[in-house]
Amino acid sequence: MQTLVEQIVYISDMFGTAVFAFSGVLVAGRLRMDGFGVMVLAAVTAIGGGTIRDMILGATPVFWVRDPLYIWIVIATALIGMWMVKLPRRMPWYVLPVADAFGLALFTVIGTQKALNFGSPGLIAVIMGTMTGVAGGMIRDVLAREVPMVLQKEIYATACILGGILYTLALEVNMDRVTAMLICMTAVFGLRVAAIYWHLSLPTFSLQRH
Repeated sequence: MQTLVEQIVYISDMFGTAVFAFSGVLVAGRLRMDGFGVMVLAAVTAIGGGTIRDMILGATPVFWVRDPLYIWIVIATALIGMWMVKLPRRMPWYVLPVADAFGLALFTVIGTQKALNFGSPGLIAVIMGTMTGVAGGMIRDVLAREVPMVLQKEIYATACILGGILYTLALEVNMDRVTAMLICMTAVFGLRVAAIYWHLSLPTFSLQRH
């Protein structure tokens, strides 16, 4: 059973990697970058968060060095993405945000669990889970000279934090890992999709100048 679950998580992780990489392709295309620029933005978006997480935890070599399939997924997504965006018929607008929400939920679980595997306390595990989900997008936005989305009013990192907390609490009360994973992913995915559908956002902090 556990082996089957791990296989499903691994395959889903590849899907999430592709989705995040594709979002990097879209940003690169909007900025009219060359092929190398597209590859860089796709890579940092897809594997940047996990790379920082592994370096902080001391999980070296980092995950994509141990399993180069992640790099091949990024390269393939970048190449296919550059072709797809030129097609006359494009996918419905909601497909990528919903897929991104799924990837975000899965990355949160993977990052949180990896930190727990390294003996990190719950707080650090939640931070690592959040970092896995959002840090790549932050690097992408910085390279694109934009204010990172997660630092604005979007409910994005907040969903990761909630999911990480629920995951660690579920394990703390001795729930099995699969149940804890489903609770976490449902919370992250549900909150993110709800934020997209109902245009929910956090209040912003602003200093008024007189």
